[in-house]
This record gives sequence, structure tokens and C-alpha cells, in this order.
Amino acid sequence: MHEARQYAKLDNNAVKCSLCSHRCTIPDGKHGICGVRWNGHGVLDAKTYGLISAEAVDPIEKKPLYHYLPGTRSYSLGSVGCNFHCKHCQNWHISRASFETSLLRTLMPDEGVRRAIESGSASISWTYNEPTIWHEYTLDMGMLAKQNGLGTIYVTNGYITQEALRELAPMLGAFRVDLKSFSDDFYKKVCGAKLQPVLDATVRARELGMHIETVTLVIPGLNDSMEEQSSLIRWVVENLGPDTPMHFTAFHPDYQMTDRGATPVALLEKIYNRAKELGLRYPYVGNVYSHPYENTYCPACGATLIGRHGFSCRIADLDGQQCKKCGEKIAVVRNAR
Repeated sequence: MHEARQYAKLDNNAVKCSLCSHRCTIPDGKHGICGVRWNGHGVLDAKTYGLISAEAVDPIEKKPLYHYLPGTRSYSLGSVGCNFHCKHCQNWHISRASFETSLLRTLMPDEGVRRAIESGSASISWTYNEPTIWHEYTLDMGMLAKQNGLGTIYVTNGYITQEALRELAPMLGAFRVDLKSFSDDFYKKVCGAKLQPVLDATVRARELGMHIETVTLVIPGLNDSMEEQSSLIRWVVENLGPDTPMHFTAFHPDYQMTDRGATPVALLEKIYNRAKELGLRYPYVGNVYSHPYENTYCPACGATLIGRHGFSCRIADLDGQQCKKCGEKIAVVRNAR
């Protein structure tokens, strides 16, 4: 048993979890919505501490992160469970799995950091399933990673509480967050959650000094109207800043959402151009192989700073954080912090 953080004890051996924005009240012998935080006689157990389902060394561009340690590799770990129940989940085989039935193996924080260093990675990513619900494990590993000069990354749905985010802040470098829609109705029907806590957490992560990049999977018939996408872009520009990289990615049918086709590339291009019109300096198109809108361009002179082909990238007219052509300062993190 590994006692969880971020919870309070209640009467009758119940507990109140304060890790994610569901803030589950969990009776004795039950688990929260995430499926992995379990109440054993009034003590909340982080059941997946030290247990992984997936381990890989990925190009950081796969996260996708385009402005945090570009061109490097990221040691990537996942476990099981999720606090969302998205109908289109592409990793449903682990996000919907339970710790009782999954093929999990042990990897303690110090061993994870050692493997990351030996792999030549510049960072550790907690990804594949929702890292928020892995809080104690990522916190312990992240502190060790930072001591060893590694970057640290959450690939997250952003449904984390303010208090849990503050606890992560000393070790977490990048908050790569899904902004799945700008509609609360979408969040309720498709994800089993609410929009506002995601927006609040993303603003707070920025205030705490984390590097922010957003990803929106554009799903035909659900969140693909130009009105909604424009509202989302305006919110990002006004609340996170025009230098925030936004990724607009193509949907493909999966899991419980096979009733619609893939996103037209022309629509993604239209959203990209609208983002530029609204003042966003670094929009991107994703899940479209080798598209010119995957490249990073200088917002001042248009020079190609970073060229991308699939998950590989080439640093071109970028010198540190400056455009080689015109000297414009570019919002990019080149060294872990």
C-alpha cells in the first residue's frame, strides 16, 4: 500500500479526494472515478504507485511538444486508469483498464530516472494515460529527474485541482494539455467532466511557470465549427498569451466513436489560418503527415525555424531563442529547467 496525498478523512471511514476536479467522496472499500485511488478502511491508497503499463523513448514531437526541448527524445511512461471517460479515446486499452486485471510491471522512481538518463533522453514524460491520477509517483520521480537535469512533462487532460498543481510546480516543466472543446456540453457528454476546471488549471499552470502547449482534436460534427474554434483561440490568446503553441489535430474513428469520418485537412488549414488572424503566433496542424503547417516559422519574418517531417525535426534558422534571420525572440525552451 502507498498512501495517497491530496485527500481528507471523513466519518465512517470515507475519504474526500482532492487530486482531480471530480473531488470524489469515496466510501470504504471503493475507488474514485479514476479507478486507481482506493479507500482501504479510511486510508486512500495510490494503487498504481510504481506500476507501469507502457515504457518507450519517444521523439518529444510525438507528445506533441514543439517548443519544449525540440529535437530531443523523451523517456515516456504510462500506467492504467483515467478520470475522463472519453468516447473517442485512442488509448482506451489502458485508460479503461483496472489495476486488478492489467499486465503491470514495477518501475520505481529512481530506476525510471536511471533509465531515462541511460536512454539519452532530455526529459521524462508521463503520458499514454492520465498522469494526474499517478500523482505521488510522478512527484517522486519528477523531483529526482529535476535533480539530474532532466525536463519533466505532463501529457494531460488538465482536470487537476489547484492544490495538486501547486504541489507539482517545483518539479514540472511542461504542461501539455488537451483542450478538447470550448463547450461544457461536449465535456459532459463526451468526456464525463466539465470545461471550466480545465481552463482554470491551465491558467494556473502558466502562472506557476510551466511551459504550456495545447492540443485540440477536431472532431467532425462535434467541435469543428469555426465559431467554437475561434472562441477557443481567443481564450488562449487572452488568458495564456499569443506565444502559446496550439495544435489542431485530425480525428480518426476509434473506440466508441466510429460513427464519423476523419477530419478534412482543409478544415484544419482553415482553423490554422483563423488562429493566425486572431493573433496566435504559433498554431500547428497535427496528425497530418509531413504538412508545412507542422513547421515552426518566425512570426516576424516568416523564416523556417524548425522543419518537421513526421516525428523528426531539423533545427534550421533558430539560434538559441532567436531567429537567425531577423533576431526575433522565439518562445521556445531549449534547456530543461
